[in-house]
Amino acid sequence: MAISTTHLLIIVLAPLLGAIVAGFFGRQVGRAGAHTATILGVALSCAFSCYVLYQLVGQGAGPYNQNVYTFFEVGGYSAHVGFLVDRLTAMMMVVVTFVSLLVHVYTIGYMAEDPGYQRFFAYISLFTFSMLMLVMSNNFLQLFFGWEAVGLVSYLLIGFWFRRPTAVFANLKAFLVNRVGDFGFLLGIAAVVWYFGTLDYANVFASAGQVLEGRTIEVLAGHEWSVATMICICLFIGAMGKSAQVPLHVWLPDSMEGPTPISALIHAATMVTAGIFMVARMSPIFELSATALNFVLFIGATTAFFTGLIGMVQNDIKRVVAYSTLSQLGYMTVALGVSAYSAAVYHLMTHAFFKALLFLAAGSVIIGMHHEQDMRRMGGLRKYMPVTFWTSVVGTLALVGTPFFSGFYSKDVIIEAARLGAGRAGWIGTYAYWAVLLGAFVTSFYSFRLLYLTYFGEERFRHAAHDAHGHDAHHDDGHGHHGPHEPHESPWVVTVPLVLLAIPSVLVGFFTAGPMLFGTDWTGHHEAVPFFGDAIRVLAANDVMSALKEELWHGPTGLALHGFVAPAFWLVLAGFLLATLMYVWRPELPAKVAHALRLPIRILENKYGMDDLWIKGFAGGGLLLGRGSREVDSRLIDGLFVNGAARLVGFTAALVRRMQTGYLYHYAFAMIVGLIVLLAVLIRHWT
Repeated sequence: MAISTTHLLIIVLAPLLGAIVAGFFGRQVGRAGAHTATILGVALSCAFSCYVLYQLVGQGAGPYNQNVYTFFEVGGYSAHVGFLVDRLTAMMMVVVTFVSLLVHVYTIGYMAEDPGYQRFFAYISLFTFSMLMLVMSNNFLQLFFGWEAVGLVSYLLIGFWFRRPTAVFANLKAFLVNRVGDFGFLLGIAAVVWYFGTLDYANVFASAGQVLEGRTIEVLAGHEWSVATMICICLFIGAMGKSAQVPLHVWLPDSMEGPTPISALIHAATMVTAGIFMVARMSPIFELSATALNFVLFIGATTAFFTGLIGMVQNDIKRVVAYSTLSQLGYMTVALGVSAYSAAVYHLMTHAFFKALLFLAAGSVIIGMHHEQDMRRMGGLRKYMPVTFWTSVVGTLALVGTPFFSGFYSKDVIIEAARLGAGRAGWIGTYAYWAVLLGAFVTSFYSFRLLYLTYFGEERFRHAAHDAHGHDAHHDDGHGHHGPHEPHESPWVVTVPLVLLAIPSVLVGFFTAGPMLFGTDWTGHHEAVPFFGDAIRVLAANDVMSALKEELWHGPTGLALHGFVAPAFWLVLAGFLLATLMYVWRPELPAKVAHALRLPIRILENKYGMDDLWIKGFAGGGLLLGRGSREVDSRLIDGLFVNGAARLVGFTAALVRRMQTGYLYHYAFAMIVGLIVLLAVLIRHWT
């Protein structure tokens, strides 16, 4: 059974239609009309995405690769709007639309009192359309369109509360940092067009080895680079921006200035996973450059460990989850760097469920606490918010990689893949393995720290509810509403999405690890067609997943039981025990530790100075250069050359004008003076 073009057009255009209704006709349809139109659009898209995945997996349908519209033809180049839908694409479509659908429903409760209600629904539906265009594209131009569209809509959403100076700063920061990455991405696409003469994936991937093998380009004073390396690194620089890899990661924590639903959508299912998906899609090119893969591996390992450390000292509940996202994106990038592309996109899928769950749970806490986000003003919330608490526990257990939870099957496989791939990558591989292994301890510590500070211990919000004078203190939620610090469980439109996300956070790994990671059925006992097929291509020398299958895979139960004796589990347990000791058994310890480790904690709180590097260095340097250029332009070019020439002409004209008086005796006098001067010159010459 072939995949229908009509179905694919419905998938991608239904969210766009919902966005148009909510955005352009929001006043006419009202709040109910706006959320109904957008939710129906995304629900329709989700239903057809699930059907397409079923066709590919359950009915044996072949991949779909067709152009549906010709954008332009210039000489030998042509650009199309088209779709490439294989199992990799279909998996992404289901994840994007499912999480987006739950975020849409959740938004009804979270944004209930916001005056920009219709505008917000228009934005998140447009965001879903942009991401679908990105993942379904069959050519580089459409990929770039989706790439830039998610960047634009994220700018609008991060700065949604545009009356907040911090929100305006955050969305500008995100936009500008992503421009740096997108410049590299555009160079990579330009290089593809230059060397391949086409924008279509199928043509590029089919001829990649023939076109790029052994081909070099001279860069920087005679140094030659492989063309494949140059293209891959340029493309990956784009991924570093979108997927927030060091040093282009600084925008992602600040994106918390947007409302919580968009934090979940950006961090879990859409924008930040675009870079991971893109590198996996480009695997036929990346496999041709060991240098590029090592670069990817180093960046991913650095991000996984060092951004996780920052999460240990954060007090804003959403920022802890944000730094967790940075760290987990680093894990995915490490998997890409060791050619375990299937492990990377599998972690992308499982992470989408439990990270969306954690963000929406954090938003539920913020609702229950009347828009308080500081965990130091919480505590003891589990008895007030039981649904939010238990779903947070599920998300936390999945995030830290507890055996049998979904995060275990994806995260621990990445750690094992890094171990096997370490030999190929030399010292970078060893560094990456220890980074992701120790990252398990870091993840466990900050995750359980969040749970304890939020849901356990003393009810600190009762102390925070009174100011120094004993009056009730209120907290501004950023859009004009105030409320006392008295917690309550969130409405059903918030808690139902939490429960629906908690279910795959527990079960999806157990039932899908076999097909998606190791090419067996879910029990692990019967061979099957590799899930991603030709969508991901790996050289035999780089195939760590086959080696892992031989070494570890004995079904989901066997792998989970092995997880209990793996080093990662013991590090997770150590992080849990340390967090329990510091925040439950000995709550006075954090203050003592903070005093004893002032310098390291200050470095982490300062985020290694990366914000200063970008804001004062890169952006500040740009401003300084702009001011200097303005001075050169105004004083030298305008002042001396342009205006100076004009002033010289004016001065000369003024002198000449004074000489032209119109009186005959003035001219006679001038002639006499001229003759005297001429005679003096001639006499001097003759003598």
